[in-house]
Amino acid sequence: MSDSGTRPFITDDFLLSTPESVALYHEYAENEPIIDYHSHLSPAMIAADATFENMTKAWLDGDHYKWRQMRANGVEERYCTGAAPDADKFRAWARTVPATLRNPLYHWTHLELKRYFGIDRLLCPETAEAVWTECNRRLQSGSMSVRGLLESMRVRVLCTTDDPTDDLAAHRAIAADASFGVRVLPTFRPDRAMAVESPETYREWISALESRVGFTITTWDNLIHALRRRHDHFHATGCRVSDHGIERLHCCEYTESNLRSMFTRVRSGQHLTAEETAAFKTALLEQFGEMDHEKNWAMQLHIGALRNNNSRLFRRLGPDTGFDTMADGELARPLAQLLDRLDSRHRLPRTILYHLNPRENELLVALAGCFQDGATPGKVQFGSAWWFMDQKSGIERQIDALSSLGLLSRFIGMLTDSRSFLSFTRHEYFRRVLCDIVGRDMHRGLVPHDMKLAGGMVRDICFTNAQRYFDFPGL
Repeated sequence: MSDSGTRPFITDDFLLSTPESVALYHEYAENEPIIDYHSHLSPAMIAADATFENMTKAWLDGDHYKWRQMRANGVEERYCTGAAPDADKFRAWARTVPATLRNPLYHWTHLELKRYFGIDRLLCPETAEAVWTECNRRLQSGSMSVRGLLESMRVRVLCTTDDPTDDLAAHRAIAADASFGVRVLPTFRPDRAMAVESPETYREWISALESRVGFTITTWDNLIHALRRRHDHFHATGCRVSDHGIERLHCCEYTESNLRSMFTRVRSGQHLTAEETAAFKTALLEQFGEMDHEKNWAMQLHIGALRNNNSRLFRRLGPDTGFDTMADGELARPLAQLLDRLDSRHRLPRTILYHLNPRENELLVALAGCFQDGATPGKVQFGSAWWFMDQKSGIERQIDALSSLGLLSRFIGMLTDSRSFLSFTRHEYFRRVLCDIVGRDMHRGLVPHDMKLAGGMVRDICFTNAQRYFDFPGL
């Protein structure tokens, strides 16, 4: 669907500003497969090969990026997370899209409409009905199930985000289906094991863990044994990556007797002090790092998300609804201490560092350089631009920091970090930005005008580096 006589917004050379950028993208990046090593997609939906009733279900439900801008544009909550009809929610988003000029959502929206639905029209109130009708027609055509969407974007590996108490049945079902060519693997995300700030909620989670492992957890040693059992089970199900969401990183001193006492008290419903909570989290994170090292996993540390800031709407809507922001606070010392403790015991796994606040970019790259081991290329990585920063300027800042203080050539590239099956154009978006950066440098004479040299680096960043970095089975 396009407007006759109107130049499409998403052209073949979108975001590519020099002839060198164009050549790099189309010859070295465009057709590389995707390894998406961090997402929040539902493995149950993939196992069931779910379909979408309409465009709101596929595109707007669960998308807190869109909800934030709809609220900022004066859209009532019932059109975001509420009970308004799906068609009305879509119209509300269409009213918002023109207001997102220079926001990455304007790019993402039209890139997704183009790649998945063949639509060149700009989404706005005047085009909303036609776009709604065409998208829904295609969604119901039979080729746009979640598996079809993944295969159409050439996804080779997809990692979901899974709690230690998850049964992983959906992952086993997907793996058993030889007709599906995408490797869908779990990621070990034990944040709730560390969430001792709320003893009642923590006790509920411990009960779920007890049900999963089949024994009672009354001591610190029981807890570690149970977590190791689940770590083993994840490994047997193909997991090769852990992930940890950390608002503020601590690295405190502790003793085994302290840990045993703290766990007993939390298990009985008592609150720990702030200092005890920090020590408990430190000890668990070190344990997870050691487990990952033992199994040759990679460990991801997502640091600096200050969550659920609007208490009124958090009480009404719950988490992951668009009320999180960037955190600040001391980072260098506790992170250096954590990595050093693991390294000193020869237990530091391959590690990917992310921070939600871009002021920490150079800090993370410089710190990563302290823990490279001379054996594993890019062992400690500065991860891709994350969340609020996974747009053009944020990607450019991440790449510039990594290029200046580390080795861009060893970077393992982009991920979606998304709950949407229509988000894989973010890999294309990243690849275009990357090729434009390198192409502009070539054009200005800052790097050699050698397509084989620069193109080889681009191809590695898009796919090959991640393929080498992760120990994914069967890849």
